[in-house]
Amino acid sequence: MNKVFKALADPTRRRVLQLLRERPRSAGELSDHFPVSKPTMSAHFAVLQEAGLIKSEKSGRTIVYRLVMSVLEEALLGFAQTFGWAPDSERTSRVGNQKAAKRLAKGEA
Repeated sequence: MNKVFKALADPTRRRVLQLLRERPRSAGELSDHFPVSKPTMSAHFAVLQEAGLIKSEKSGRTIVYRLVMSVLEEALLGFAQTFGWAPDSERTSRVGNQKAAKRLAKGEA
């Protein structure tokens, strides 16, 4: 999960992910959205790939990137659970159990 958050820490990489949410894109197409060199963009792509957030496919001389949403969702869910914000967290379960107990006591169950 640390690699995912390291990747998300950079605004350029977050923008790359936003662009890839729309559809897969080539490295050149992605690079056109940023005022940095192609080697710098390649380094950003490498960090995103290392984190598992994007996958690449080579087609001739073109590299096409696509978003791997499941990795991002898993990291965000893990982060939320750390703070008790996710549905599977102990706090949420406890609150849900308390509400169910109140409904039972009122005869609403």
